[in-house]
Amino acid sequence: MSPGTAFRRAATVAATALLLGASSLALAAATIVIVNGDGPGEGFNDPTPVAPVGGNPGTSLGAQRLNAFQYAANLWGATLTSTTPIVVYAVFDPLPCTATSAVLGAAGTWSVFANFPGAPAANTWYHGALADKISGVDIDPGEIDIIAQFNVNLGQPGCFTGSFFYLGLDNNAPAGQPDLVAVLLHEFGHGLGFSAVTSGNTGARIGPPFFPTVWEGNVLDTTTGLTWLQMDDLQRASSARKPRKLVWTGANTTSSAPSVLLAGTPRLVVGGANAAAGTYDVGAASFGPVLTSAGVTGDIMPVVDQVNGTGLACSPLDPLNALAVAGNIALVDRGVCGFTVKVKNAQDAGAKAVIVVESVAGGPPTGLGGTDPTVTIPSVRVTLDDGNLIKAALQFRSRTRSGVIGTLNLNTAQLAGADPLGRLLLFTPNPFQQGSSVSHWDTSAIPNLLMEPSINPDLSHSVVPPQDLTFRLLQDIGW
Repeated sequence: MSPGTAFRRAATVAATALLLGASSLALAAATIVIVNGDGPGEGFNDPTPVAPVGGNPGTSLGAQRLNAFQYAANLWGATLTSTTPIVVYAVFDPLPCTATSAVLGAAGTWSVFANFPGAPAANTWYHGALADKISGVDIDPGEIDIIAQFNVNLGQPGCFTGSFFYLGLDNNAPAGQPDLVAVLLHEFGHGLGFSAVTSGNTGARIGPPFFPTVWEGNVLDTTTGLTWLQMDDLQRASSARKPRKLVWTGANTTSSAPSVLLAGTPRLVVGGANAAAGTYDVGAASFGPVLTSAGVTGDIMPVVDQVNGTGLACSPLDPLNALAVAGNIALVDRGVCGFTVKVKNAQDAGAKAVIVVESVAGGPPTGLGGTDPTVTIPSVRVTLDDGNLIKAALQFRSRTRSGVIGTLNLNTAQLAGADPLGRLLLFTPNPFQQGSSVSHWDTSAIPNLLMEPSINPDLSHSVVPPQDLTFRLLQDIGW
């Protein structure tokens, strides 16, 4: 049977690959085969002795890695439906890292296909494993479907030092250890179809021929009302840099979102007769009280304790700044001290809440990290652009009032991680993040989802509701 039109990442698979065997359960709806691309003594073949951990009985590092792969493959195999084996070529290689951060893994489809027998849409690219599932045959016999790499140096000095992969199968990773099974489920998800393929950086489609992907029809820019399918390259590249303005419209995902995501999106609402009036995205703090639907309301008053007009609040506020923020919401700038220090200094001066303005351009606003049990007022972060809009409206304030009224609260009518219509937000930071933008869920989702750009410690080993939405998105594209 002719595969129709094909586009492949590379010509051949490494000849040293060793077949490890089918990963499937007795009642599995699909079979996933892991192909070992590691050489002797490395990766899957590393003989370093280790003790069994978390239900993983392996007694060597390589064996435990293989067991984790087998376990994750079984979880996906029990979820998917396909009569064609899904072949994953996997290796442990050095990947980019520093002493405090690291790329845990990377995976993607080996080939994409269009115009194959049974293709739902003409002249449209589908990931290889999905095309096989839809057609019911192996369109490209002898080739792999997914290629995956994982960081062999993780935890070593200089590579997220001390944070080794947790190789247990019990979803009980100690603090600071990334759960390898969760990482594998995430990366397999990309290879199965949870990825844009079309470039978010340039907006260009892969080819030749330069077809759209099945992904594009489900991606909508809420500022233009256009899907990626309807856009040109420049429009797609622009929309990929609009924080929290690109949504997934697939019906399966949207209908299941309320069973997974919590209701309550943090926000700043600015009222009053001023140019800053409106609703702003915020990043909530991990310390202090959580925001509520009622929220905290007050005049927004800036802290000014630097000669350049900014207010870092890194030391106790002087009398004039204390007078300004007492009973009001303090506006401070990000600076050289911790967020908890800023908020505590504003709290000690009588502020009822704190807004931290980011110091560099971009978005969306991320949360405020830190721990201090003595902080008793809420705090959030806004982007530099939004902070500058608010500052401009504060120019004509008195010493104790601004007339720029802010309310920090939760919008309980909006799911955390979705837009007001319940459509999930895609990760579209500005500046663009290669390898992350568009091909992940936004980080505002609560609880955290498997396909966010980072692996979070509270993830379950599930890809379906009520824990997760990964499989629902795959169903939207044809699984």
